[in-house]
Amino acid sequence: MQTLQDIASCVSGYDPNALPVAKAQAFIAQLVQPVEAIEKVAIRASLGRVLARDVVSSIDVPAHDNSAMDGYAVRGGDLATDQPTRLQLAGTGLAGQQYSGPVPQRSCVRIMTGAVMPAGLDTVVPQEFVTVDAAQIVVPAGVVRAGDNRRLAGEALARGEVALHAGRIIRPADLGLLASLGHGEVSVRRRLRVAFFSTGDELRSIGEPLDQGCVYDSNRYTLYGMLQRLGVELLDLGVVRDEPAALEAAFRQAAECADAVITSGGVSVGEADYTKKIMAELGEVLFWKIAMRPGRPMAIGRISHQGSSAILFGLPGNPVAVMVTFYAFVRDALLAMSGAAVEPLPMLQAASVAAIRKKPGRTEYQRGIVGRAADGRWQVAITGSQGSGILRSMSVANGLVVLHHEQGNVAAGESVDVILFDGLV
Repeated sequence: MQTLQDIASCVSGYDPNALPVAKAQAFIAQLVQPVEAIEKVAIRASLGRVLARDVVSSIDVPAHDNSAMDGYAVRGGDLATDQPTRLQLAGTGLAGQQYSGPVPQRSCVRIMTGAVMPAGLDTVVPQEFVTVDAAQIVVPAGVVRAGDNRRLAGEALARGEVALHAGRIIRPADLGLLASLGHGEVSVRRRLRVAFFSTGDELRSIGEPLDQGCVYDSNRYTLYGMLQRLGVELLDLGVVRDEPAALEAAFRQAAECADAVITSGGVSVGEADYTKKIMAELGEVLFWKIAMRPGRPMAIGRISHQGSSAILFGLPGNPVAVMVTFYAFVRDALLAMSGAAVEPLPMLQAASVAAIRKKPGRTEYQRGIVGRAADGRWQVAITGSQGSGILRSMSVANGLVVLHHEQGNVAAGESVDVILFDGLV
């Protein structure tokens, strides 16, 4: 197992006192490893789980050539291109009731969507194009070409083809796909276990008296919401006082029960020194100053207790900084630990409504409201004050404006990258 220093030596330009966002992400990507345990679950219980093995189709989908429309199955070669074609009706084929009788030359079969194509017929003429005359139909010239409106066997999925790849987070459409292949169960990674707690003598839980100078702990609730979206198992350890014995007990419990531990608070200048002594006994931890706003202080490490170990993410204490650092660093790390194939959060290009001041040399995440301009283009307006303690601004916003490390001032009307909250926060 690599030590933190080993990993740091592999990250070019590593500087814990001025660490660019991309460098921190690269470090964390090397630190985390996926859980190994695999379990089989019923497909209805697999929604949101991480697929552990490739799902290979044992059948062709569809199993037979079939009709994509209600209409008439014909031979494409029987259709004239310069005049209407008259065909004799030989019979009817329904979905689940294949027509298996003979189909003489210049004859057709009435067919429904999904019905197996009769032998020798390769084209379907939609019923709205056809004139019925007793036991015959008349097809106008040029309304279809040979092979139209026919689904080929194996067209959607061929026997032996990978239907779903390992690492995929199973979505509703995947449940239907698994069912279409006859799978009642599927192999998934076990759920990642994540423990989290807040630190600070000034914090109070909901329902406790709010003494002078104290505040209610909001970070555990935003962390709970963000973690729920990832489908992990949660262990909420509450508010932990700034006392060595209490902190050590919390860390030991978390390391014993969880794969990852997330804390908020206790990683800024002064507070970090207080935590370092405990970490020295439980494992190894690095304290970073990241070139970002909000969320400059952060801790990353590995802690152990009674043979179990966990990855530690020490986040800042300010509410907005907690959320921003979670999405900048922790989200992808937890997905990787869950065994998922991690993809970067999609970004939308939107025109900034007003000018934004920004100095190169750090990444800034500003809360924004994204909408359509009069001309239909996407635009984004900053929510106002960007203080890292103003949690309401995250609630008002529907996206984060990402101003990249080397980016400078943004002029009004200039395009910026935006991470949308819909489906995320």
